[in-house]
Amino acid sequence: MFYYVLKYVILGPLLRLLFRPRIEGLEHVPEEGAAIVAGNHLSFSDHFLMPAILRRRITFLAKAEYFTGPGLKGRLTAAFFRSAGQIPVDRSGGKAGQNAIREGLGVLSKDELLGIYPEGTRSHDGRLYKGRVGVASMAVQAQVPVVPCAMVGTFEIQPPGRVLPRIKRVTIRFGAPMEFSRYAGMADERAALRAVTDEIMYEILRLSGQEYVDRYATEVKAELKAGTAEQHRHRLVH
Repeated sequence: MFYYVLKYVILGPLLRLLFRPRIEGLEHVPEEGAAIVAGNHLSFSDHFLMPAILRRRITFLAKAEYFTGPGLKGRLTAAFFRSAGQIPVDRSGGKAGQNAIREGLGVLSKDELLGIYPEGTRSHDGRLYKGRVGVASMAVQAQVPVVPCAMVGTFEIQPPGRVLPRIKRVTIRFGAPMEFSRYAGMADERAALRAVTDEIMYEILRLSGQEYVDRYATEVKAELKAGTAEQHRHRLVH
C-alpha cells in the first residue's frame, strides 16, 4: 500500500513537477507480464525518477548498504527502501551473486517488472561501464524480455557526493524489448551470458549516448580509491 501512495500521491507527482522528465519509448515497457528493465546508473536520483514515470510497479535489486546504514539517516533510508518493496542485494560476488539472481527470478515468477543496473554500481564519471552477467542469467532462465533504459541528465543533477539534486529537466528513454529465446538452456554457459549482457549494454549505450568503458566500474573505483590513499600516505611521509 505504501508503494502506491508514494508513487501516485506523494513522490511521483512531486518528481514530475520538479524535473519535468522527457519520456521517450514508454510504450516499449510491457503493460503486463514479467519483464526486466535494465538501465544505466548515473545518480541516486535514478532510483526514484524512473519508477515515478512507469505505469506499473517495478521492484529493483538495491545494494544492501541502503538497508544497513548507521544512525537515523541509515534507519530512514532502510525503512524507505523496504516500504517501496526494494530487495537488498549483497554485491560481494560469488554466492551472494547467486542469491541476487534467485531473488530477481522470484520477482519475475510473479509476472512483475524487475529493475536492474547491469553495471552493478553508479558511474563515478558519467561514462557507461561493462555490464555484469546477472541480468543475462535472469533473462535466459526466466525467458522474459529485457527493456533497455537510458537515464540522460541525472549525472548532472546529482553527481556522486551531492546530497540534494539540482532542479533540472532530465530524459528517460526506453528501447524496444529484447528477447533471448535463442539462448534457452544456456544459462550456465559463461560465453552465452557474456554475449547477452554485451548486447543489452550496447542498446543502453545507443540510447544514452555515453562514452563506453570496457571495464567493470567497481574495479576502476577501487583503483581510484587505492591511488587516492597512496597519494595521501605519500603526503604524510613527506
